[in-house]
Amino acid sequence: MGLSKTEGFTKAQNELAALAKALGHPARIAILQFLVERKACVCGDIVDELPLSQSTVSQHLKELKNAGLIKGDIEGPSVCYCIDEKAWIKAKAFVNNLFDSYQSGNCC
Repeated sequence: MGLSKTEGFTKAQNELAALAKALGHPARIAILQFLVERKACVCGDIVDELPLSQSTVSQHLKELKNAGLIKGDIEGPSVCYCIDEKAWIKAKAFVNNLFDSYQSGNCC
């Protein structure tokens, strides 16, 4: 059996790619911005802030949660979401390392 598409890359490269994929939709960016702005767990308010259906918002929340950027706790019939601070700091470091590694004058 051949290599999977991700096996030939480092753990850090795969983690950064997963992060980029999670950030690859404007609805997910809007959700993260909303959670950052609120600085607290948010239950039902996210759907009210976006021009999307409940089910679509739920799918985006699932992607963000799978990427580790947010966490959610079940409280009764609803789930409250907030930024996962440890994952947020790690993600920031990944992105900063990538952009900080560039030195001007490296191009043709």
